[in-house]
Amino acid sequence: MNGTLRRWVFLGFALVFYTTGFSQRYLSDLDSSLFIKDTLRPLLKRLDNIHMSGYIQPQFQLAQTEGSKSYNGGDFSQFSKSRFLLRRARVKLDYFLMTKDKFPKALFTFQFDATERGVNTRDMFLRLYETKHNNFALTTGLFARPFGYEVNLSSGFRESPERGRMSQILMPVERDLGVMLTFERQERKSKWKWLKIDAGVFNGPGLSGTTDFDSRKDFISRIIIKPVRLNKVEISGGLSLLQGGWRQETKYIYKNGTAVNGDNIYVVDSSLSNIGKIAPRKYYGADVQLKLHHPWGETEIRGEYWYGKQSGSTTTTTNPGTLPSTPVYIRDFNGAFFYFLQNIINKKHQLLLKYDWYDPDTKIKGKDIGRPGTNLSSTGMSYSTIGIGYTYYHSDNIKLVLYYDIVKNELTQLPGYTSDIKDNIFTCRVQFRF
Repeated sequence: MNGTLRRWVFLGFALVFYTTGFSQRYLSDLDSSLFIKDTLRPLLKRLDNIHMSGYIQPQFQLAQTEGSKSYNGGDFSQFSKSRFLLRRARVKLDYFLMTKDKFPKALFTFQFDATERGVNTRDMFLRLYETKHNNFALTTGLFARPFGYEVNLSSGFRESPERGRMSQILMPVERDLGVMLTFERQERKSKWKWLKIDAGVFNGPGLSGTTDFDSRKDFISRIIIKPVRLNKVEISGGLSLLQGGWRQETKYIYKNGTAVNGDNIYVVDSSLSNIGKIAPRKYYGADVQLKLHHPWGETEIRGEYWYGKQSGSTTTTTNPGTLPSTPVYIRDFNGAFFYFLQNIINKKHQLLLKYDWYDPDTKIKGKDIGRPGTNLSSTGMSYSTIGIGYTYYHSDNIKLVLYYDIVKNELTQLPGYTSDIKDNIFTCRVQFRF
């Protein structure tokens, strides 16, 4: 056996022992034979800084009609209304360094998602902590945008199968490349331990595209009030801000206006000076979480509201992954997410009621869309979703989710949208997390 092969075999044994030891909580729980103590100790000491976690979410879904368009795991194929789906299968590696005083010093994180649709990177970032006063941290790489509560709640812990429609349209894949400064006191007894402030600059396209297509950057910030407990009540919340946009490649800009007859329409500005201007993205958000602790579980209410301006095209309000060359439509939007969570009998059983809406153009009403002469498309339709769910927590690692989405669209005068579309979705999901 040559030297290279011996080193690989040795490393393989080390990783096997490390994985076994980690399942026992600490590396020190390993067998204290001379081989472990004297031969592998230097390697295992380095591996002691590594933490591995992950989860898998196989599921079955049933839609009302074949080919349903859905924000609950993506659209169904043309002739299918039922499917098995590996929604997420993620593995995350964290390499963590601490100071001699047990304060964080540095963190490197890598997370990937592997499903039947391919393998994709989800996180790849470095976080460096200020160690003199333990107040600040600098994060750079690919990581979650610091905007909103639902966007930043991990899919492994979120009670509903998916984030709301607005989250998926305005914050596709939730992550972006950039740099972020964080204020967060690490001292547990600090009078500021309840406060966290994130502020960062990001490319903008996120994982929707393969590269940044212009020099414009998004500024995103969130002020977070961490959970504060008053007797049996726990409250937390946050305020979010996004200021950004992208370079316009067209002279045509459409904004809301009024026709001579009083109809709501889009008014075009076709000045040549529009080329090179910024198509704006301006988001404002507020969220609050209220939790009541009682002997047989918890009752939790969450509310989150967004509003602002979103640039898009005549067919979509989704943030682009490549530089758009089509006319720009600037719309005012708003939307919200509301959760009601209730344990029943004990903490193993939980009921969920969720309501969310997304209105991509608050200046346009359903009755205006499709009216002759207005040229208003279905892109301006608002949607609301009622989610009804039950979760059984078999253990800390395994849970079963039964969930039904009732989707309602705004009624318009457009053919195919004069009544509610039959696009409700039932989801049965099993999750294993480690």
